[in-house]
Amino acid sequence: MSVGIQSAGSDRVVHGTVAKGYEGVRAVFEQVVADDYNEPGAQLAAYADGRQVVDLWAGDDIAGDTLHAVFSNTKGAAHVVVAMLVEDGVLDLDRRVAEYWPEFAAHGKARLTLRQLLQHRSGVIGVDGGFSTAELADDRVVAARLADQKPFWEPGESYGYHAYVIGALTGEVVRRVTGSSIQELFEERIRAPFGLDFYIGLPEEQEARYVPVRPMDPPPQLAAQLAANPIPPDSALGIAFNLNATPPTDLAAFINERSVRALGPTSAGGIGNARGLARFYAAVIGGLDGAPALLSPDTIAEFSRLGTPGVDAVTGDVDHFGLGFETVALRYPFLGAAAFGHSGAAGSQAFADPTSGIAYGYTRRRFHFPPGGGATENDALAAAVVRAAKAESA
Repeated sequence: MSVGIQSAGSDRVVHGTVAKGYEGVRAVFEQVVADDYNEPGAQLAAYADGRQVVDLWAGDDIAGDTLHAVFSNTKGAAHVVVAMLVEDGVLDLDRRVAEYWPEFAAHGKARLTLRQLLQHRSGVIGVDGGFSTAELADDRVVAARLADQKPFWEPGESYGYHAYVIGALTGEVVRRVTGSSIQELFEERIRAPFGLDFYIGLPEEQEARYVPVRPMDPPPQLAAQLAANPIPPDSALGIAFNLNATPPTDLAAFINERSVRALGPTSAGGIGNARGLARFYAAVIGGLDGAPALLSPDTIAEFSRLGTPGVDAVTGDVDHFGLGFETVALRYPFLGAAAFGHSGAAGSQAFADPTSGIAYGYTRRRFHFPPGGGATENDALAAAVVRAAKAESA
């Protein structure tokens, strides 16, 4: 791999390596770092057919192995665990959730299937009065409160992003069937065997590598617009993001709490780096270190297929989900139809594309603008990676 360094001030030096043929990816990453309105602080990694081809980073106090909050990238890891259990025959997508978890049937939720739950159709996007930070950090507490919550729409009829709670809901199903948490299964079956720098529950001994996430700092005129148009706490978006709590949840403050990182809530509490995210998805589609794929092509096709046509009742996104995963091929049309993954609140993005053999991971230290999901620079970065991979295989 060749070394690529670009100087533009001490915090905008790009470090790391790219394989021959991937120099264009480095050039795009250098431009992203140079153009970032805020100080940068980002990592980019990619694998092609199980071989690491990109490993880049920039920003003061950022190294290749620095650990970041990856927020909803955690959902992708959680739902690979669920997909593995479906493939093993332990879980049935078309079985009702209440058959696994009887308490969930309260308030008209008895007919919801596991498939519908994974499509964010349960209607329990939060709870009346919101969660405290301590509650939100503990998936079992979240699950217990949601079981007794009246849904905000008829379960199964609509869909909307279960931002802070989907991992607790699917995780309780997993726990009822296996006796283990998603966090435990991810550690035993995925993280430890592949040596991933991606944790759902950060051990104390890894804390020194964690760099706290920094809040978004938009240009002044945009900050004024945000202040003048706050999200109503009793709206679907407000409830889903726990803005109806007292005090409302601040994402940066939430993940910067050591207790949250230690528990690793499976909806938004993962800690990792770009290397860890990309290596994770490389393991899922196979060829990493000679190991077989964690998921079969049929399972990947089942979980990546669009399951939610229409408008997301929480975010307003269109055609948002497969089963647990975001429909990344709709966001990035240069990917194959079976591409699957998830973005994260500060702008991180991670996915696998079985068609091109690419596994991709990108992290940011500071929230991007506009907020929500993968930062816009992922469009150019991911396209550059796929373009290089296709040229290499031509």
